[in-house]
Amino acid sequence: MSEVRRSTSSSYRPRSSWIKRPKREWKPLEDRSCTDLPWFLLFTLFLVGMCGICGFTIMTGGAVRLVFGYDSYGNTCGQRNEPIEGVRLSGLDHTDRKFVFFLDPCNIDIIQRKIKSMALCVSQCPTEELATYHDLKRFAMINGSELCSYELPGHKYPQLPERFEKCPKLPVPESKALPVFNRCTPVDISCYAKFAEAVVTFVSDNSMLNRLIAGVAASKEIIVGLCLLALVLSMILMVIIRYISAVLVWILTALVVLGSLGGTSVLWWLYIDYRMTMNETMTKDLRETEEPIDDMKTTKDHAQGLLIYAVSATVFTGILLLLMLFMRKRVALTIALFHVAGKVFIHLPLLALQPFYTFLALSLFWVYWIMVLLFLGTTGNPEKNEDTGLVEFRLTGALQYMTWYHAVGLIWISEFILACQQMTVAGAVVTYYFTRDKTKLPVTPILSSVLRLVRYHLGTVAKGSFIITLVKIPRLILMYIHNQLKGKENACARCMLKTCICCLWCLEKCLNYLNQNAYAATAINSTNFCTSARDAFMILVENALRVATINTVGDFVLFLGKILIVTCTAFAGVLALNYQRDYTEWVLPLIIVCLFAFLVAHCFLSIFEIVVDVLFLCFAIDTKYNNGTPGREFYMDKALMEFVENSRRSMAMEERGRSKRARPKEDVELTEVKAMAPGTSSA
Repeated sequence: MSEVRRSTSSSYRPRSSWIKRPKREWKPLEDRSCTDLPWFLLFTLFLVGMCGICGFTIMTGGAVRLVFGYDSYGNTCGQRNEPIEGVRLSGLDHTDRKFVFFLDPCNIDIIQRKIKSMALCVSQCPTEELATYHDLKRFAMINGSELCSYELPGHKYPQLPERFEKCPKLPVPESKALPVFNRCTPVDISCYAKFAEAVVTFVSDNSMLNRLIAGVAASKEIIVGLCLLALVLSMILMVIIRYISAVLVWILTALVVLGSLGGTSVLWWLYIDYRMTMNETMTKDLRETEEPIDDMKTTKDHAQGLLIYAVSATVFTGILLLLMLFMRKRVALTIALFHVAGKVFIHLPLLALQPFYTFLALSLFWVYWIMVLLFLGTTGNPEKNEDTGLVEFRLTGALQYMTWYHAVGLIWISEFILACQQMTVAGAVVTYYFTRDKTKLPVTPILSSVLRLVRYHLGTVAKGSFIITLVKIPRLILMYIHNQLKGKENACARCMLKTCICCLWCLEKCLNYLNQNAYAATAINSTNFCTSARDAFMILVENALRVATINTVGDFVLFLGKILIVTCTAFAGVLALNYQRDYTEWVLPLIIVCLFAFLVAHCFLSIFEIVVDVLFLCFAIDTKYNNGTPGREFYMDKALMEFVENSRRSMAMEERGRSKRARPKEDVELTEVKAMAPGTSSA
């Protein structure tokens, strides 16, 4: 029985040991394997579906109708057409009529984003302004291009009673055909100024709008030059920020502390001053009046409000000072990471071009997406509008879901392209960090990272971008509902919608940060998305205070960098535009330049931010699994090594201080024991 018990007890293991996972072994850049292959296949099938939608619109004539145009009776311009059942004037031969002409081109529906006018196919756009119906008749007789509805003969335009409904609105402006889409568009921009006036509500004068547009057109060379200046300043800042990061961080820290102390002091001073004034006023009122109850209550409410503000500011300042006290050593890590990030851009200068490649890829995809969306707008079955009697093409039945599929594709593929940028940057930075001898770096680490991404990790990127898509779609739907119900919903519903939108936005930002670190973990260990996200999350949790310091101090320093670039560009713009005395209206060009400068600075410094985050993850892994002993040497840069050595020295000094404080107590106890020893022996 004892042997049986012994065997059963030896075979029995506690439940905790069953569920205990093996410790992750980080092996940077050693093994490579395909990750998340099912998600790569799913994403490929999704892309096939997107291409299928484009092919469907081309095969059903939507693309042809968009390019060549069609009239309000369902006839495509420039070709022979088949008749549509129940629609008169359909099935006409428009081989010689290649241009689309709108009877009232300036009647634009802003909400529906289309021209509310009858459209006809004509053989020639009006090359001059036509002020009367006799001018319309003369133009039809000379050029053979009839600008009224097809059933009206051109030589009878001035006498026909239907001319007011089925002929163009007078005067007919001079028009030119668009290069590709064969639409007759007015040459005079005053027609578009009405549309712009309706959209841009702050413009109340057409002359002001015309002057602003003229100012942009006249100063286009300066705008291009200032945009290039913002580009150069962004690239320079990424290199020199390694040298000014320490100064920026400590100045920022001092300003935050002084600002919080100053604000708290001012609130307490206001409260004390108001309290003293209130006491004097109340004493005076009690002498003069008998019932100052309402005034006293209002005065006390104001004083109580100031007291609440002062106490809240004091609590905030105290928490802030405690955080600064505990995180002062971790600020040094942020400075070291910024320093190393500057070195990364020196060794890998092509990293600075990543925003260009990403922007180019996004631009090409967005152009394709908009083109297919326009194809979808002219695809479907012809339907006659009972109110206007005109023909519109609409998707019906299951085909209308293609638009939703196409919309999801916009979000998922855009997020996929951005995730590819993050994975590419992470792969290059990981290669730099975990290569001990920097002279043995690949000739093109960026290209090597791209090749690894394409060969092994497209499935991981597809999965991570799909998770972001799942969060972004509900947020966009709620934002659309909120805009549609603006002014109609009650306060409770509005508050709930805004709360849900805010929560989804916060969740999206958190998932973006976790995804970025998961891509870095995949670049290091070649693990799938879920494993990489779990490993990265555990590393971040273990270094939570460091993460908080880097994301607060570091992000604010980068934000100051963006403001610096915008300010310098705006200052140069003011000098350049003011120097040209002919440019009296240069507010709009300056706004355009500042927006472009902020966009460029954001794109470049976001790459810098990704580099800092990936460097921190590599540093955390390096310090966790290596200690600098032979066989477990650090991979980190000298700047980070100095930070580690300083941290060790400070920890050693703290331990020595604790041991010194503990020694006197032990000596006192020993002397007390020795003093008691003779008494006990004699007893």
